[in-house]
Amino acid sequence: MKVLDKLEEIILVIAMLSMTVIAFTNIISRNFAEISLSFTEELTINLFVLLTFVGTAVGVRKYAHLGFTLFYDLGNNAVKRTMIVISTLAGLVLFGVLFWFGIQTILFQMDIGQKTPALGWPTWVMTMSLPIGAALCIIRTLQVGWQEWQLKDGKESEQL
Repeated sequence: MKVLDKLEEIILVIAMLSMTVIAFTNIISRNFAEISLSFTEELTINLFVLLTFVGTAVGVRKYAHLGFTLFYDLGNNAVKRTMIVISTLAGLVLFGVLFWFGIQTILFQMDIGQKTPALGWPTWVMTMSLPIGAALCIIRTLQVGWQEWQLKDGKESEQL
């Protein structure tokens, strides 16, 4: 998983750096050369989508998402195990649906030959961030669910 960790971080750094450079270049060109680079908006929006999905996967990996743990903290081991399973399954369903519809959207865009308005690139290239990000989130949800399950095993064996 260390390779996946590094890959996620590299994608985030490149996407954020690219967005910053693109936006800065557009601002400078508009203010000093009075030239608006219309394609920069298209690139920035699509990089933002990629950043969001890969960032979500990193957030899942690092347990960084907000959570309400009152019932989990008050529950016994059976309740905690049930909540681990339910939250893992809910995450898998959510990201599975996003992955499925992302693939369906890409196939549709390829079928009709849709192109982006400013750059004229195939739109499915830009849409790839949806299933890639969802796949990373599925992997991380499984990883975190398994780690939580094993943590419960470790705590139970210490109590016996």
